[in-house]
Amino acid sequence: MSIPCVRKDEKGIPTLYVHDRPFFCRSGEIHNSSASDPAYMDAHVWPALRGLNMNSVISPVYWELIEAEEGCYDFRSVDSLIEGARKEGLKLILLWFGLWKNAESMYVPAWIKRNTETYFRAEKVNGEKMTTISPLCQAAVEKDAAAFTALMKHIREFDEQESTVIVMQVENEIGLLGTDRDYSPAAQKAFAEAVPAELGAGEGTWAEVFGEDAAETFMAWNFAKAVEKIASAGRKEYPLPCYANAWLKQYPWYPGSYPSGGPVESMHGVWRAAAPSLFAFGPDIYVPYCADVFDSFAVNGNPLFIPEVRKDAVAASYALYAYAAKDAICFSPFGIEELALDPSEVDQPPMEVMIALNIDPSAFDTRGSKDYLAKAYDLIDRMDPLYREYRGTDHLKAFVRHGDLDYGTFLRFEDYDIAVAYDPKQSAKPLGAGVVIELGNGKFLITGVSCAMNFRVKPGRNEQVDILRLEEGTLENGEWKRARVLNGDEKMSLRFGPMPQMVMVEVYSF
Repeated sequence: MSIPCVRKDEKGIPTLYVHDRPFFCRSGEIHNSSASDPAYMDAHVWPALRGLNMNSVISPVYWELIEAEEGCYDFRSVDSLIEGARKEGLKLILLWFGLWKNAESMYVPAWIKRNTETYFRAEKVNGEKMTTISPLCQAAVEKDAAAFTALMKHIREFDEQESTVIVMQVENEIGLLGTDRDYSPAAQKAFAEAVPAELGAGEGTWAEVFGEDAAETFMAWNFAKAVEKIASAGRKEYPLPCYANAWLKQYPWYPGSYPSGGPVESMHGVWRAAAPSLFAFGPDIYVPYCADVFDSFAVNGNPLFIPEVRKDAVAASYALYAYAAKDAICFSPFGIEELALDPSEVDQPPMEVMIALNIDPSAFDTRGSKDYLAKAYDLIDRMDPLYREYRGTDHLKAFVRHGDLDYGTFLRFEDYDIAVAYDPKQSAKPLGAGVVIELGNGKFLITGVSCAMNFRVKPGRNEQVDILRLEEGTLENGEWKRARVLNGDEKMSLRFGPMPQMVMVEVYSF
């Protein structure tokens, strides 16, 4: 049995393989501290994930718990997490909360935090020491690499046969907040030196080569080099696929207002050059324009891997688009266990925090989210055989409403075209979205949400088109199982409500 890996399928699309089969992660990420206590997981998390039609869960593992005493490793929290996932029939994507989490060094062991001489901090231009250990601190990077290597070795010994753990995230939302770069003595010295030749950016100092972008590029190079040292060391013990996630580059747009040096889209080239052990750079998305982020990250050979995304009702729409339009390897709303709670019981970040971090408050509105997402995940699962057959061809198209001024889309297929009109945006409801697979001879399998569709004949044909047959139903092992056959006024228009629905449509022209 081979180790989980990301490789191109027969159509050239980067795909995650688990037990030698394509695996598309219908995931959810649990809260940061949930996995620190197995009893809490048993009581509050595992039960809450049932019924969501997930096949995987994203969970942190913590350096501070694994190596509380220097050189002594305790993997009980990791083992209990793996065993819990096995009981639930879920795969695991593990987040290594090591040196950096959300642009700070929160999860390093106490013996690292206290020793600020050996494990020195990044500094602001005024000399203020930050809560973030500098990526230029090789002593800290080496300790992180040793711990990550021990973790990977243990996972292989504990789990290789079952492959419960399928992917690793190395660190979390890397970068520096509140400063464009590190001004510690080590960083100052390195910044004045020549840009490394392996970056292939030209000769000169960082400022000479990159100008106004020098600070962020310098930090991206140094964070990426540190992550490469950590990831490559761990993968020598167990070569699971590894990726890094990004806090988005967003308003007010200057480095330090978002973590400077992280794998945001504009820094992908630097990260790719410095950290070849990573297969992807994944966006964490809490903005209203999720689909635009999908589009911008799924380029230049970067597989779309979404470890964190908003958990309101629109997640169901975005899930359909991510998988069917962007070949996503993973889609994962954050705080997934809260979808089982009454929305009034869900803790939301204080408004001042959301404003400071440019988070759309509606991203945490869970009204209806569980049912909508569960249905979307179910349909994605049922589509799997046909999806794998048709993806990468012109016979599969997917869409989602991109913004308030996006009213619909026009889909061109071989025999007919389809005009799609999105329903008006509503609070706590999914956005207009859908997946259309042209099966041939005027036959279409359609999954739709909050939209209406009208078939059109190809331009230049003096004909009209009408629905010949409209069936409700579902897929089982790739085979269509019809339910009601709709006719009369029930087929006068092809309209989908907020709950994702699958239909089979056959049209003809005359």
